[in-house]
Amino acid sequence: MSGIEIVVAGASIAGPALAHWLSRRGAEVTVVERAPRLRPGGQAVDARGVAKEVIRRMGLDAQVRAACTDTAGAYTVDADGTVLETFRADDDGGDGYVSEIEILRGDLSRVLYEDTRDTVEYVFGDRIAELTQDADGVDVLFEGGDRRRVDLVIGADGLHSGLRAAVFGPRERFVRHLGMVLAFYTVPNEFGLDRWLIDYQDAGRSAGLRPVGDTARAIAMLSFPAADFTVDHRDVEAQKRLLRDRMAGFGWETPRILSHLDAAPDFYLDQVAQVVMDRWSSGRVGLVGDAAFCSSPMSGQGTGLALVGAYLLAGELAAAEWDPEKGFAAFEARMRAFVEANQEIGRLHVQQILGAAPEEEPDMEALMALADRAINGIDLPDYGGVPDRGPRPA
Repeated sequence: MSGIEIVVAGASIAGPALAHWLSRRGAEVTVVERAPRLRPGGQAVDARGVAKEVIRRMGLDAQVRAACTDTAGAYTVDADGTVLETFRADDDGGDGYVSEIEILRGDLSRVLYEDTRDTVEYVFGDRIAELTQDADGVDVLFEGGDRRRVDLVIGADGLHSGLRAAVFGPRERFVRHLGMVLAFYTVPNEFGLDRWLIDYQDAGRSAGLRPVGDTARAIAMLSFPAADFTVDHRDVEAQKRLLRDRMAGFGWETPRILSHLDAAPDFYLDQVAQVVMDRWSSGRVGLVGDAAFCSSPMSGQGTGLALVGAYLLAGELAAAEWDPEKGFAAFEARMRAFVEANQEIGRLHVQQILGAAPEEEPDMEALMALADRAINGIDLPDYGGVPDRGPRPA
């Protein structure tokens, strides 16, 4: 064991994935999560390309695949429900429009938590209230009153990262609104949905339905253009009013979808945004996942960035013998171009949905090369010689 103690903020996907790898490298890890428990459900997320290899190296391929939504593919439709295009989950080797590994965010979080709960300390219903760092460590004060002296602190607490705001500055410096708002929530499956995602788009707005593996339920997905976004991400009633206002008069099944809004147990609405930072670390404090480099849901790669980032960050820190300056610098050097390719994909997708006219005819060969870089364009070192206790027995 290294004797290194690390606090990770956030227990969604990036946090538990990082905890898995830090623990395997010999660190003693505490994950603190402000929610009182794991959050169930949520949007379906995908793993493509190198992210699937990370899952395999974690020893979790079988568990993740067993929890997948089993979506067969996707249809785009017109206002009458007539199918315009068909995409299958096995297109492009399982890395296409619908990924072969598609899983609800909450289900992936649960798999990661169950894998790490015996080797990692989880503190729910709490958060980092204050921290002070010096050359030798970080003094951390939890909101609940617990004080700790640790070697490193990593923020994996999402787009609205409190740790990022406390250490690096206000969110306005780093969060880039892309001109769109996205909402989703669970609805009764009264639409005859059966393993196929359905999506209707018109004039920058969209409404869709996604299967979840439970034939009695489906996930509704709604989006609309918005030049700015000022609604607080915690003000649910204001968010619902905004959604109803902006989706009023939209066709297809939208009125029926909206009729279930108030009964939804897991309503979510937020801006489609990216996090752009010159550095993902400051001294002994670092960031990973959406807190550091959110690519937006429109990239389809947020989960992939979280999983790959967790693997590389833990590996580079351990390879640097836990020297934060060397470890964080090596991580950024490996990760930066991969992040930038995925963020470009996210921006291009939003522009396509909003109907923004390109300055010139798109170069399809260049777009395909960009997509490949966003899915597979990063090497995963095996970190030979770095301690590794191996994956947890299945």
